[in-house]
Amino acid sequence: MKKPKQTDLLEKIVSLCKRRGFVFPGSEIYGGLAGTWDYGHYGVLLKENLKQSWWQYFVGSRSDMFRFDAAILMNQKVWRASGHAEGFADPLVECEKCKKQFREDQLERSDLSTDLRSDLCSDCGGKLSEVRQFNMMFKTQVGAEEGKDSVSYLRPETAQGMFTNFKNALDAYHPKLPFGLAQIGKAFRNEIAPRDFLFRTREFEQMEIEYFVNPKDWEKSFEDFRLETKKWLAEIGLASEKIHELEVPDGERAHYSKRTIDFEFDFPFGRKELYGLAYRTDFDLANHARVSGVSLEYLDDESKEKFIPHVIEPSFGLDRIVLALLCATYTEDEMNNEKRTYLKLSPKIAPVKVAVFPLLRNKPELVKKALEVYGNLKVANIGVIEFDDNGNIGKRYRRQDEIGTPFCITIDFDSLEKEDVTVRDRDSGKQERLPISGLPEFLKKKLIE
Repeated sequence: MKKPKQTDLLEKIVSLCKRRGFVFPGSEIYGGLAGTWDYGHYGVLLKENLKQSWWQYFVGSRSDMFRFDAAILMNQKVWRASGHAEGFADPLVECEKCKKQFREDQLERSDLSTDLRSDLCSDCGGKLSEVRQFNMMFKTQVGAEEGKDSVSYLRPETAQGMFTNFKNALDAYHPKLPFGLAQIGKAFRNEIAPRDFLFRTREFEQMEIEYFVNPKDWEKSFEDFRLETKKWLAEIGLASEKIHELEVPDGERAHYSKRTIDFEFDFPFGRKELYGLAYRTDFDLANHARVSGVSLEYLDDESKEKFIPHVIEPSFGLDRIVLALLCATYTEDEMNNEKRTYLKLSPKIAPVKVAVFPLLRNKPELVKKALEVYGNLKVANIGVIEFDDNGNIGKRYRRQDEIGTPFCITIDFDSLEKEDVTVRDRDSGKQERLPISGLPEFLKKKLIE
């Protein structure tokens, strides 16, 4: 098996995603809309498996976490208090000739040894404008009457919904420090130059935790999350050699952070941020308390001390993790003297766990038996099972390989007499005969390894 050249890999992944129904360009029949992508059936299944894994690993397995699902639209004062209304901006330049816009910090830098110029448009050679700050929040109006008081924004992060619910969490759950609020939800950023498929988009999904700690204990919690997030990435199938920790220096961190580690992944277009771990101090709670006039202090039952907790934030971009997994698992090899492409996804994460085939679709007795096996496996609680009789057996194998299905089960004429089937392993292509009665136990063991 081999990996394609990095320069070709992203193009092949985009093609596979559309061909097999993982991801489609947004609004495609109208020419598309830059920075938007629509998830199809298998993309939705892959995302749901990742979300379930995240929920279980970081929330379900612990007693100090609480789930949240805050509203996307919030009072505009939230974004003033958080600093987003004034500070959530990127440096923008525009070509005076073709009007294309660029992020100034992503332009090629001038280099005396080459002809590269950072003040000229890379598309048409026109002169670029002076830099201006562009706020990336999507502004909207709430209600029938438009005015300054009706302004709201599509949230650029899920975090603020948890900060503004901190007091509600204290009153409702009476938690003791440290504890966390966890949320998965949509966020929106009006990116100047969305690019690289799912990596930088205008609408995306975040998986975030705001973990509230005593300020004297923040370093321990920070280190715990650093180690736990690395374990989770390995569990879903991202090898440690592809993950790199970057300690973000002073002057480059977000305005709320006192320490940040960016965990970067080797994408085909370079080493880029996959997720971040930030120490947000008490920046958010203190600002919301000041602007709202509502106390967000925590009372320690033992010491009777009152203070505003500090926050550790592991923040994951779900779409980036999907892209990283596609890049990491896309594999090409040869099987039966034919080139083959497959996604070597972990069985725990694969969108379809098992596909069931009748050897021939025009033989009613085989189709009936295959549907019987399919129905029994559907109720065996082993994940998504797919019935596939489209095309010949070879085409079905290739299709399921590209979807990433770990096991394919074929019902042939021997199955009718012997009550057994052929089970094919995705990665090796090896096949073995197994009794139909033993399939649920066999598959459950294989799918949780």
